[in-house]
Amino acid sequence: MKFSLNKLDNGGYSKVEHYNTENVEKLATNYHDILGLLGEDPSREGLEKTPIRVAKAMQFLTQGYNMNPEEILSSAKFKEDYRQMVIVKDIELYSLCEHHMLPFFGKAHVAYIPNGYITGLSKIARVVEAFSRRLQVQERLTLQIKECIQNTLNPLGVAVVIEATHMCMVMRGIEKQNSVTTTSDFTGAFEKVATREEFIRLISSDLS
Repeated sequence: MKFSLNKLDNGGYSKVEHYNTENVEKLATNYHDILGLLGEDPSREGLEKTPIRVAKAMQFLTQGYNMNPEEILSSAKFKEDYRQMVIVKDIELYSLCEHHMLPFFGKAHVAYIPNGYITGLSKIARVVEAFSRRLQVQERLTLQIKECIQNTLNPLGVAVVIEATHMCMVMRGIEKQNSVTTTSDFTGAFEKVATREEFIRLISSDLS
């Protein structure tokens, strides 16, 4: 699945989305059946194109399976003699809980201490995107982001904190609308209390 932008004559842009046609058709057939099993009429006007729309939406929401996070980091890996904390905070993330396939969403805060190599700042956000656009649990997502950066850049340490709201807790089950789940994982230098506390202080502060 690929996404591109086509320039229009009026100077604007329109998004062109390319999907796996065979998979879209198979998914749409199944979603058509699901609508019927839920007691709806899949042939009525409002639902007539819903199976196709949902099939495309699900491919978009799980496009992370077609991304290689290690390659994303390596594509902008540069030698640099910098050994202080690099933090990219408030990275928006949207994912699907693998238990109910309901969304969870929030923010990721990621830091690393370089050990001879740095990466483009946007690549950190792209790694978060690549892992979050899959069926996930928040705990695994946190671990995968940390391990990807550690294994690819071999920094002196990595820290990842994710804060997210889970619709499986908000819309169903216990139905607690204001609950937020926080997970964290650390390697290397961030296992030291002082370094970890500095990281927490920096992601909690507003420097503007």
